[in-house]
Amino acid sequence: MIQTGKKFPTCPASEGIHADSPADAVRIQEMLRHHCIVDRTINISEIRRVAGADAAYHGELVYAAIVVLTFPGLEVVEKTCTECRVTFPYIPGLFSFREGPAILEAFGTLTTDPDLIFIHGHGFAHPGRFGIASHIGVVLDVPSIGVAQHLLTGAAASPATGRGSSEPVHDGSEVIGMAVRTVGGSKPVFVSVGHKVDLDQAVAMVLKTTVTHRITEPLWQADQLSRQCRDRTPRNLSS
Repeated sequence: MIQTGKKFPTCPASEGIHADSPADAVRIQEMLRHHCIVDRTINISEIRRVAGADAAYHGELVYAAIVVLTFPGLEVVEKTCTECRVTFPYIPGLFSFREGPAILEAFGTLTTDPDLIFIHGHGFAHPGRFGIASHIGVVLDVPSIGVAQHLLTGAAASPATGRGSSEPVHDGSEVIGMAVRTVGGSKPVFVSVGHKVDLDQAVAMVLKTTVTHRITEPLWQADQLSRQCRDRTPRNLSS
């Protein structure tokens, strides 16, 4: 059952994540990047609730889903999904301005405060070191982690085949993330710091919240919910 509430502000997109042009988006991204914290601010033992955020598309509509789970039990506490019209074009490196407003609107309907958020996308492993996971984390001021299935920038060696194996993602001499084998024998995911976590903690939390699927359980649940919301929308209302 989808619950609604007022814990998070109702979509602060007009200031933090809405841009009128690509140039405006780059300006906002650069401004907010300096507010991003890439150090640990909460211990894993203090984390009680984790959330996953993902979205599905149909034409120019985006369905953003948030699922909050207990930690470490990973039982669903709350879930919500919002439908928004896309107002920003798809531009690599500026993805948060396309999907972020809908995700923030979904967070605005939650009654539960997560201690940490997983975002399907990159954080520090981004050409501007400020991907959607960093952007959402800074705007909400909540620790966040980026988990992606493909690299946007940088390169990494293939980790060993066992679960938990990892290799750093390098961009030149800089380590910007980690390629992590969450399921033995499957393709790795690419983990990066979003906001208020460090890379070791990000990797640890990804492994602690991955059960069966390649992505973390919060993200898998959010992915499923976003698809369900999209698929149950009558097509004659989506045009």
